[in-house]
Amino acid sequence: MSRDLNFSGFSQLGRVQPMQSLPRASSSSTSASRDGAGDGGVTGQDNLLPIANVGRIMKDGLPPQAKISKRAKETIQECATEFISFVTGEASERCRRERRKTVNGDDICHAMRALGLDHYADAMHRYLQRYRESEELAASLNNTNNAGGSRPAGAIQIDVRAELSIFRGNQQQGRNA
Repeated sequence: MSRDLNFSGFSQLGRVQPMQSLPRASSSSTSASRDGAGDGGVTGQDNLLPIANVGRIMKDGLPPQAKISKRAKETIQECATEFISFVTGEASERCRRERRKTVNGDDICHAMRALGLDHYADAMHRYLQRYRESEELAASLNNTNNAGGSRPAGAIQIDVRAELSIFRGNQQQGRNA
C-alpha cells in the first residue's frame, strides 16, 4: 500500500534563511504596515506560536543551566508553527471531505498517520484516550461532589513525553527482536 504524501508546506525547510510566509516579529512601528496590519490583514506575528511558550517548552527539555539563543527559539517557533499547520491542514481536509465543520483529536491522529507520522499518531491516540477517561472521571466526581472549581483529587494526570517514550521503547524492542 503506497501513500501519496504532500510535503508542499515543507518546501523551504532545508534553507538557512527564514521562510518568507512566516515573517519575523519586530518591535518597530513600520513592521505593522509591512506585515499587513495597516490594511486590516493578519500580521505575521499572529500566525506564529507565542515565542514565550516555545521557549518554555524548549527549556523543559534541556538541563537547567542550558541557554537558548533568540535565533534558536525563532527557528523552532517557525518549524513548530509550520508542522502544526501541516498536520491540521490534513485533518481539516478530512473534515471537509466528510462535510464536517469541527476538527477533533481523532482527525489529528488520522492526519498524522496519513502523513507517515505513525509513532506520533499512536502516542497521541493513547494520550487522547487517557484524556477522555480523565474528563469522564472528573465529570463524574464533579457530579457527585458538586464542588466545582479545581480538578478533583482522583483525576488522572497524563504525561505526553512518557507516552512517546513508551512507544519509542516498544519500537526499539521490535527492532532488536
